[in-house]
Amino acid sequence: MSIVDAIVIAVIQGLTEFLPVSSSGHLVLTQYLLGLNEPHIMVFDVMVHFGTLLSLVIVMRKDIIGIADSFFHVIKSGKVKETDKKEYFKLGVAVIIGSIPAGAAGLVFHDRVVEIFTDPKFAAMNIVITGLILFLTQLAKPIEGKKVGIITSMLIGLAQVAAIMPGISRSGITISSALFLNISPIQAARFSFLLSIPVIFGASLLETYNLIAYGITIGYLEIIIGIIVSAASGYCGIKLLMRVLEKGKFSWFSLYCLVIGIIGIFII
Repeated sequence: MSIVDAIVIAVIQGLTEFLPVSSSGHLVLTQYLLGLNEPHIMVFDVMVHFGTLLSLVIVMRKDIIGIADSFFHVIKSGKVKETDKKEYFKLGVAVIIGSIPAGAAGLVFHDRVVEIFTDPKFAAMNIVITGLILFLTQLAKPIEGKKVGIITSMLIGLAQVAAIMPGISRSGITISSALFLNISPIQAARFSFLLSIPVIFGASLLETYNLIAYGITIGYLEIIIGIIVSAASGYCGIKLLMRVLEKGKFSWFSLYCLVIGIIGIFII
């Protein structure tokens, strides 16, 4: 992998991680087109995912600090008195509950996931499926201001399991699920962003361990550049998605997914 390859992959990863178009699917297709079939390429993929995690922490820092503060108060006093802290505590519990299904699936099916990440046609087919799901969100009836609760967090978490497959957008499936559960678009995105933190952090931690324990053929310079570039482009992707949601045009991403997926199926 050259530095140019690393930059291209990092830009694509950053822009597509939070947009509902499947970053994993785009990475598989991009690596196929660039002829990158190195045995440890998935480690680089996870590292650029870590870069987008950094951008997410910057954007969502208020919620992250609020959740951490509310949990600290519960540990310290056994309860939360302030209304705002109660809301953050409930949100934190919802994120934990919603993260369990994907975390468990990732551990159980890790080896199988690594295997299917080498199949670009499978990824292209799943991007089409993502497009169809996004298109159907036009039928959703979100209620302004409605937030994620315990039951809805569990359902969204179960839906997120599908995103372990390349081509199924994590943000697309979680935001769409939230919209179908009548969650308001902004709250749906907020929860989707927070829900991605444990998943990306856990995967990054695992691959960092593999990096240290077994070594890789990808250079450390490429990894550092990839993290920085994906963080910058990830920040832009988050801001773009929020603007689209505010305008109520979330389903517009479906056309892009359908076009890219169908092209991918026929050229591979």
